[in-house]
Amino acid sequence: MWFSNCLAGPATNLLPADDMLHGKSFDKPVGNTAFAPAKDAHAAPALSAVLNVSGSTMQTQPALVRPTPDGRDARLFPALRLEVFTLGDLLVPVERGEMLHEQGAPATLSYWRVIPQFGRVWHEAADGEWSRAALPLMLVNDTENHAHQGLATFLYRNGAVSGLRFQFVQQSAPYLLKQQFVMWGSSAMQAAPGDATQLEARRATARTELADRLPARTWEELAKQASPGTLSGFGGPLKPQWMVVAALVREGTLYYQESPTAYGPYPYPLEMRFGVRSVMKSVAAPLSLLHLAQAYGPYVLNLHIGDYVKGLDPKFARIRFIDAANMASGFGGVGTFKTNPNDGFDGYLDGDYDAWYMAPSNAGKLRLINAKLRPFPWEPGTVWRYRDQDFYLLGVAIDAFVKSVRGPDADAWEMLKREVFAPIGIHHAPAVRTREPDGRDGPVWFNAGYYPSLDDLAKIALLYQHLGAHNGQQLLHRQLTADLLAARDALDKNSDASVDHSPANAQPGREIYRMGFHFTSYVGSRSHTHYYLPTMSGSGENEVILFPNDLVSIRMAKAAELPPGETAIDKSSATTPQVVDLLAPF
Repeated sequence: MWFSNCLAGPATNLLPADDMLHGKSFDKPVGNTAFAPAKDAHAAPALSAVLNVSGSTMQTQPALVRPTPDGRDARLFPALRLEVFTLGDLLVPVERGEMLHEQGAPATLSYWRVIPQFGRVWHEAADGEWSRAALPLMLVNDTENHAHQGLATFLYRNGAVSGLRFQFVQQSAPYLLKQQFVMWGSSAMQAAPGDATQLEARRATARTELADRLPARTWEELAKQASPGTLSGFGGPLKPQWMVVAALVREGTLYYQESPTAYGPYPYPLEMRFGVRSVMKSVAAPLSLLHLAQAYGPYVLNLHIGDYVKGLDPKFARIRFIDAANMASGFGGVGTFKTNPNDGFDGYLDGDYDAWYMAPSNAGKLRLINAKLRPFPWEPGTVWRYRDQDFYLLGVAIDAFVKSVRGPDADAWEMLKREVFAPIGIHHAPAVRTREPDGRDGPVWFNAGYYPSLDDLAKIALLYQHLGAHNGQQLLHRQLTADLLAARDALDKNSDASVDHSPANAQPGREIYRMGFHFTSYVGSRSHTHYYLPTMSGSGENEVILFPNDLVSIRMAKAAELPPGETAIDKSSATTPQVVDLLAPF
């Protein structure tokens, strides 16, 4: 089941048809049950339409303190062109899983793009000749990795539609907007006929996409497989109020929790897309490098960034792709030069970080790197210093390498989508790209910017656990993937490898890093073996942990920019590895 059954009364109780048709405003979001059929709903007629949605002003609670961080207004819902069709009782956006641009040229630009997902259609007796459609919408931004998970609904009848009602009641961690909030509103909407010539092909594609998803079951079904209380604290030690949703992959099945909101559970948890921040560091660069190593040879890891990104400091002629992937470029010289013991976050947000982060174009980002950062005195590959700029430059360099071997129209992210994601059943991979002066999109950010679903994250984690193989096809270099998961040649975050020559993974309890992965130290209760569990980690306490026996935990959260006095972590609670170890001892 890919959506949650709504157990409350029909949507007409919360959003009556007359209110929908006359565009009645409302002073707060309604219960989320208004955006999905109840058990007593009836079948609705087929729909195929192009929806032209007008831009509008949304209400927010609380009011936004800084609503226009880059000159675009986060209170504006963007004008959209959205084509949809039905597949049985499903509402299928043609552009599902894609970041839709604002239409037209409004006087004030919206801060947002929109990602639509699979929804539902149904009929309720109280609506007369009208039927209802609803779909999940994600408001996302193309200057950062922030997502608001929302819901939209409208009425339709014989080619006519009502306005669009929407609310955004859950979110990933903010950064530029600096606060957490809910939004709601409505927009005028007109419909035109959809493309009938493409309808059957599009329906076949949608069926294939849904069939490619992992089997999914509710958390309650997983709890039945364990003793009472076993799963208590899963997702910890994060406090529950900062959780967006959590899931566990076990024996190839994705078990997912409800996503609580102030307006009831989000009714389409498997459709949610998240701003995962630095989880992207465990996705774009390692998958690209391991795939390219499979295609062309392991030498790819030892190519030098300076050979593929021109105009950088001369030190980049010695900085290898793998050094940047290990966050050990030896560049980014702000903060102190103390390395033993080392503070890996020393100077992380210095060097005019926000100006670099918000620079829209690739040239602008490179210019600020050259102007604000400088070489460290140590050699590449020896000291771990957390720098988003390392991964951004690595992405630009990998993209340039792909172009050098495949032609000028090649693109590193498109390569991943076609040659890694598609074979494992990921059909959409929305991600932030630079915005270039001529209006085109530039390279994908490799430091952040991916908007995956739970299913996407689970499949990527399983591909790593299966050493890069899927259905008999070796997509990633097998030995290098095994080396990564074993943390071979990992760096100790707190020391200087030019002084401490011992393998970082040889001693339990160290904080280590390799190719975009953090490693969580844990001793299994059954084997009493020490593990370094490969961990994808992103700001806001987003976390994906790979366990033995193909277990994967996923925690999507929003624990950033917290109100004064609030904390995210409960140090007295169980950790996710402890809970997983109780469920399936290893």
